[in-house]
Amino acid sequence: MRNFIDFRPILFRSLKNYNRERFLGDLMSGVIVGIVALPLAIAFGIASGVSPEKGLITAIIGGFIVSFLGGSTVQIGGPTGAFIVIVYGIIQNFGVEGLVIATLLAGILLVIMGIMKLGTVIKFIPYPIVVGFTSGIALTIFTTQMKDLFGLSIEKVPGDFVSKWVVYVQNAGSVSWWSLAIGIASILIIIYTPRISKKIPGSLVAIIVMTVIAYLLRNYLDISHIETIGDRFEINASLPQPETLSINMSNINLLLPSAFTIAMLGAIESLLSATVADGITGDKHNSNTELIAQGAANIIVPIFGGIPVTGAIARTMTNINNGGRTPVAGLIHALTLLLILLFLGPLTKHIPMACLAGVLIIVSYNMSEWRTFRSLMKNPKSDVLVLLTTFLLTVIFDLTIAIEIGLLLAMLLFMRRITETTKVSVTTDKIDLSTESEVLFEKEELSVPRGVEVYEIDGPFFFGIANKFDECMKGLGKRPKVRIIRMRKVPFMDSTGLHNLESLCRLSAKENIQVILSGVNEKVHGVLMKSNMDAKIGAENICSNIHEALGRASEFLSKSSLKQ
Repeated sequence: MRNFIDFRPILFRSLKNYNRERFLGDLMSGVIVGIVALPLAIAFGIASGVSPEKGLITAIIGGFIVSFLGGSTVQIGGPTGAFIVIVYGIIQNFGVEGLVIATLLAGILLVIMGIMKLGTVIKFIPYPIVVGFTSGIALTIFTTQMKDLFGLSIEKVPGDFVSKWVVYVQNAGSVSWWSLAIGIASILIIIYTPRISKKIPGSLVAIIVMTVIAYLLRNYLDISHIETIGDRFEINASLPQPETLSINMSNINLLLPSAFTIAMLGAIESLLSATVADGITGDKHNSNTELIAQGAANIIVPIFGGIPVTGAIARTMTNINNGGRTPVAGLIHALTLLLILLFLGPLTKHIPMACLAGVLIIVSYNMSEWRTFRSLMKNPKSDVLVLLTTFLLTVIFDLTIAIEIGLLLAMLLFMRRITETTKVSVTTDKIDLSTESEVLFEKEELSVPRGVEVYEIDGPFFFGIANKFDECMKGLGKRPKVRIIRMRKVPFMDSTGLHNLESLCRLSAKENIQVILSGVNEKVHGVLMKSNMDAKIGAENICSNIHEALGRASEFLSKSSLKQ
């Protein structure tokens, strides 16, 4: 079973060498991430069309399960902005019960993906896409914090990037200088705290200091322009109760497409978040275990009224930047939110929104990877195109479109590169074998008999190369008696390449031209046998090397001359 299912929660491995120092780091980080996650969870819940506590329930239960069962040391799970449009649309079309069923089905799909070991698909996502995605999210987070940082009097902030900045500029006259001062002071505290003590996270210091200052200013100096969590949110401090689900085949058929969308987006976002985290911590996550954990979270959370759960890049980065290094930090983050929900609501309502904005601005700066972004701009134009496309689509539209188009663009560019690097050459005179062996004992040349053309394909023989092969043959304008196709450097052949080869053999037979294959490897040979190529050109015309192929060509020429 262990070999069949790749499920190894990293929490248990992390606890083997656990010590007091690591616990203190995880404790500090978990508490800070919990506090930072509070307004985010509430905001994502409201924006998705559910009540504020539903976002908190998602962060508490989902975050705990992802950290307990997950395959990443630092991944923080919970609701994210990527799901807002999807969740809102499902609620509008199918109601809250439809969202619950779709989320549960998505969880089942994620577990199946993990069991089938599809998590390794993340390895095929090019690095420019990851950087473009991460930098785009960083800029998006930075943009969303402008209202709170400047204390702008905006009733409703638009959803898209450009409209946000238009509204910010239009409302520039409503800046709250007290909020801005608290936000800037929070940023400075976070930046300079490590110079005094690296053990105490600057984010925690900023939250404590700025909360005290804001409380004094509001209550003793009558400065009411400083907005706090309590001014914006009301939390129903009670434990969630499981809900009764009405699931039948009719609901499943109706909601399966939505569930598939949630599952795919959750898988991509979670694994990208884990991959980005690996690049910073130097660790390596287990993608299949992570998918199973994400699936388990999305199966359990909707039963308690929550919304979809996925790996949250912003909170994961906050966790890393504040010293979290094991899943214990994620568990503490969930417990912190639970305690806040149950007991500490009256205290947390005094935290200034501008202070939290300052914390998230530092997070966005740290995850922006602007130095890496700048260095990638010096890479080949194709990489730059993928990078900028993913970045701009993430910022202007959303990460779903960015990932889809970025991957499609990367695949097209990859195929173009393969086509450009795969060469098709033709020889009608001599073949120099001196460069075809790593250890050379003597120079060897093989003479190509008159009436024989030797084609060599250097690279995979797929649909992009098939056309190039046709063009190479047509460009010669001659009709030989034998065509030898050297395939020693062909690692694989797709259906288009096979069809191209079959067409060549068929047309050559009509023109009384013999086709001989040389140096076919075992994998390609298996493909040829399945298509009955040995029956079409003769098993004796599929040769293991060029010596044998030229010998076979000479035999054919001799028989042809005798017939004449």
